[in-house]
Amino acid sequence: MDLKDLIPEWIQQLAAYPPGMPLEELEREYGLTDSIKLASNENPFGPSPHALRAIADVLPSLHRYPDGSGFYLRRVLAERFGVSTDAIILGNGSNEIIELATRAFLRPGDDAVMADQAFVIYRMVVQAAGAVPRPIPLKRYTHDLDAIAAAITPATRLVFLANPNNPTGTIYKRDEWEDFLASVPPTVLIVADDAYADYVDDPDYPDSLSYHRRDRLLLTLRTFSKIHGLAGLRIGYGVGPLPLIEVLNRIRQPFNVNALAQAAALAAIEDTEHVSRTRANNKEGLAYLRAGCERLGRPAVPSWANFLLIDVGDGARVYEALLRRGVIVRPMDVYGMPHHLRVTVGLPAENERFLASLQEVLEAPGSATP
Repeated sequence: MDLKDLIPEWIQQLAAYPPGMPLEELEREYGLTDSIKLASNENPFGPSPHALRAIADVLPSLHRYPDGSGFYLRRVLAERFGVSTDAIILGNGSNEIIELATRAFLRPGDDAVMADQAFVIYRMVVQAAGAVPRPIPLKRYTHDLDAIAAAITPATRLVFLANPNNPTGTIYKRDEWEDFLASVPPTVLIVADDAYADYVDDPDYPDSLSYHRRDRLLLTLRTFSKIHGLAGLRIGYGVGPLPLIEVLNRIRQPFNVNALAQAAALAAIEDTEHVSRTRANNKEGLAYLRAGCERLGRPAVPSWANFLLIDVGDGARVYEALLRRGVIVRPMDVYGMPHHLRVTVGLPAENERFLASLQEVLEAPGSATP
């Protein structure tokens, strides 16, 4: 018996998601002891100290199952956003909610529309459901909302939008967003992935949470992985119409968000000082990295997130050379951008080390890059 005979064709064609290299793997492989990771858009300050204390308080109770509904966290989020508690669903990272939406809405043969160079998970979960992903090229590194709207057909059930977009860091503005909303049929679910919204300070940025109404199929996704520094605990949430959230809860696994994550998130969301400090570091770090790229003659895409997409010429070669110098960034081959690297904004010393290492690589003999 061949195992392939038992697996649907659309699963056989999937490629596994390539995560960023862990520090431990780099140091083990290259014999390094002083490495930095600027690959996965993590908070360089780590979690809030309040979150760490909350985690410690929960440790003696780990023999108990967590609150299956996440009542207290959902209540705080509901108060913050002015919505019903029942309009919020918690996920094992916002990734889980993306998967719940595809499982709830897609049948084999249906399609979902997303930007071509957007979070690769969108395309993967759609294909895993036996549906058809419809990737639409970016326009100047940004979502082309007119083209995405034009690509919607009677077979379209979902549209995925990331704002800011990963991996480009770009945003679409309020006028474009409102025109897009007016053009989307009411039978299509819009998944607005706002994972990096907390970093945006542009007055024309359309926070999708402000556009929810009873007759609109709109699901806003947020995460505690980025500005709150809880990536290792995997916790995110979605906000949407009550009937939609009720459907997603039908297929959500029981106890999907662990007790440590819930306690940490409750504490982190109240630590406004930690969030403000993170924002300030990110704003200064982005400006520093952009200026360094300009000095090195390497174009960088304007970013509103906590990372920068940089054209380095030969992405694979520069990535490998940076690894040997103990600097992990993210190659962009999986996004169809072989000339680019994505670098997370780190602490000032990490940003300085990255630029110094990049300069060494670009100026090394025989390493001319187009």
